[in-house]
Amino acid sequence: MAVSIDILNRFKPIDEPKMDELLQKEIAGNRTKIVVLDDDPTGVQTVHDISVYTNWEKESIRQGFEEENNLFYVLTNSRGFTEEQTRKAHHEIAAVCDEVAKECGRDYIFISRSDSTLRGHFPLETKILKEYYEKNTGKTVDGEIMCPFFKEGGRFTVNNVHYVKYGEELVPANETEFARDKTFGYTAATFPEYIEEKTKGAFKAEDVVCISNEDIHDMNIDKIQAQLMAVKDFNKVIVNAVDYPDLKVFCIALYRAMKAGKVFLFRTAASIVKVMGGVSDQPLLTRKQMVVQETENGGIIVVGSHTEKTTKQVEELKKLKDIQFIELDATLVKDESKFAAEVDRCLALENEAIRSGKTVCCFTTRALITADTGDREDELRLSVRISDAVQSLVGRLEVTPAFVIAKGGITSSDVGTKALAVRKANVLGQIEPGIPVWQTGEESRFPKTPYVIFPGNVGEITTLREAVEVLLKK
Repeated sequence: MAVSIDILNRFKPIDEPKMDELLQKEIAGNRTKIVVLDDDPTGVQTVHDISVYTNWEKESIRQGFEEENNLFYVLTNSRGFTEEQTRKAHHEIAAVCDEVAKECGRDYIFISRSDSTLRGHFPLETKILKEYYEKNTGKTVDGEIMCPFFKEGGRFTVNNVHYVKYGEELVPANETEFARDKTFGYTAATFPEYIEEKTKGAFKAEDVVCISNEDIHDMNIDKIQAQLMAVKDFNKVIVNAVDYPDLKVFCIALYRAMKAGKVFLFRTAASIVKVMGGVSDQPLLTRKQMVVQETENGGIIVVGSHTEKTTKQVEELKKLKDIQFIELDATLVKDESKFAAEVDRCLALENEAIRSGKTVCCFTTRALITADTGDREDELRLSVRISDAVQSLVGRLEVTPAFVIAKGGITSSDVGTKALAVRKANVLGQIEPGIPVWQTGEESRFPKTPYVIFPGNVGEITTLREAVEVLLKK
């Protein structure tokens, strides 16, 4: 049942300056490298001046370990993978990370960064990471920290219920369109029940360790640390949080528990990564900061996400008269020749518009295309096929766009890795809250081009239009 957003104001304020001081002391005393495995490119929604690697070759992982920053991202795109592909990728990543860590003489931990509305390959990914981490390091993983709080996206956890903000209301995540996801859906109303549902009863709801809103807001660090010290057998730990200071309180206790010898894996949204990494706040980006190579060419926006929010955002974008809209008829996807001809048609229109200085928005048919078999893996393969077509609308461009915006998780991953051929990018920051911008590397198809990664489930109805307006201002 939806509740008023006023529920977030009922907790007493936290002494944030004091928590900042304590947290920075804990971070400074910890040399553990944080390796963030991101199941789509949107996970850098809260950080800036951090590297993201789109592959897990040994040289890339070595660069990450040798960086001064205490964390780096590896884009796995596993939310677009089958279970078999996910197993293979995480096995490979675990092996190469451990090999490099030993050569560099560094301890490390994994954060499995996933969707703030609880979609993705859980518990598969962290189960695999645990298995290989223990095998490779000889250490026992005591527990799994779960923290889907993501303020910028309107995701809050109160009394073990995870909420999604809609206007002035908070709706339990299981009552949203995200819980009806054909691949990663769920029904559980509370977070502990979600864990029991997803683990098929391997972890019971009543056994889950819950870090309460009250203990966090009382700044009861010793009690929270004691809860963490008691965790064993890879039990799950839920972090209730309604604001960033909450995470600071929790992370002080967490770092102290790790210093005392506890070992954890993490399944989280983007916010706790920022706090664990000690990443500072930064204003939203301007066009001048993003477009470092001025051009008379237009930009390109590609939309693959089918969430209701995305559809409304595209409709709002149509209020901008300077944008040319091109619809890719995704209903043709099951006819190979017709679909190829449709992609070619869209490409021709894009090249002409961008070359003339006009920004284009190419979006897939808003109707959700489903497989005839009803099989979950078939549904995933079909969505990947459509995403391949969408990314080719960038990858096959004959003209360099002023900027690239991709809407949707799988879409943005494919555009970044396949169309733009990025191997390493620098996260410049955010163009709007929760919407990150990469600066593409020299090796990419369009070097030094701002690449805006716009999640399908983030922002208000006006946010896409507002982001485009920032990029159009010269």
